[in-house]
Amino acid sequence: MKPLLMVEHVTICYNGNPVVKDLSFELKKGEILGVAGESGSGKSTLIKAIMGLLGTNGMVTRGDIFYKGQNIVDMDEKDRRKLLGPEIGTIFQDCQAALCPIRTIGAQIYESLSEHENVTKNEAYKRAGELMKKIGLDDCQRVLDSYPFELSGGMNQRVGICTAMMMKPSLMLADEPTSALDVTVQKQVVEEMKLMRREYGTAMILVTHNIGVVSAMADKILVLKDGSMMDYGPKERVLYHSQNSYTRNLMDCVPRIRRVCYA
Repeated sequence: MKPLLMVEHVTICYNGNPVVKDLSFELKKGEILGVAGESGSGKSTLIKAIMGLLGTNGMVTRGDIFYKGQNIVDMDEKDRRKLLGPEIGTIFQDCQAALCPIRTIGAQIYESLSEHENVTKNEAYKRAGELMKKIGLDDCQRVLDSYPFELSGGMNQRVGICTAMMMKPSLMLADEPTSALDVTVQKQVVEEMKLMRREYGTAMILVTHNIGVVSAMADKILVLKDGSMMDYGPKERVLYHSQNSYTRNLMDCVPRIRRVCYA
C-alpha cells in the first residue's frame, strides 16, 4: 500500500531560524500517528506546514511533503484550498475559538460544506444531523440553531469534529483536540475520533501532550525535541521499549496512579 502522506527530510524555519529539522515519516490510509513532545518541540508547526498555514514568517526551506503523490510544498494556494476540507480536515485545540461567535452552528456548517460542494442548506443540515447523532449530539436541531457561546466546551469540540468530518476527508490533522476538556469529555472525544477511522478509514496525525490519548489512539508515535526527531515507530515499542533516553524520560514523567489495597 502506497503511503497517503510522506514527509521527506523536511526543515521548517521561522524568520530563518529552523524550528523543525530534517524530519521524515509516512502515514498510510487509516493509520493514526501520535506526535508527542514538550511545548516548543515543533509539533503544531508540523501541522501548519501540511496545511500551508505557516504565515509570512514561516517556510519549508528543505524537503518535501507528499499527499497522495502531490507535493504540497510546491502547491499554489488555490490548489491547496481544494484539498483542505474535502481531503484534509482539521480539528483545532479550541474549536469554539475557531467558530464565528455571531453566526449559528448550522450556518457555519453549511458555509463550510457549500465552499466545496453544490448542496442546499436542508441537505447540509440533514448530513450534519446524521453525523452529530453518531458522535453523541442527539439534540442536533438545537445544536444547529445555537451560537457557539450557547454550547459547552465539549459540545463545541464535537461540533468541530462534525464540521471536519462532513466531507469525509482521507486525512485528519488534530492539534491538541482534547487538552481544553475535562477527563470524561476527553474520553468521549477520543472514542468519537476512533469512530471516524472505523466509519471512513480516515488517517490521522494527532498532536498532543497527553500520552494517555496517544496510547489509546495511535498506531505509531513520533517524538520531537527542539524540532528534531528523537523516536519514531510502533506505539508499543516507543511507549515501553524505547532505546532513546529522551523518550524514556518523557514517558517516565507521565503520572501513574498506584492502587493500594487496605485490609
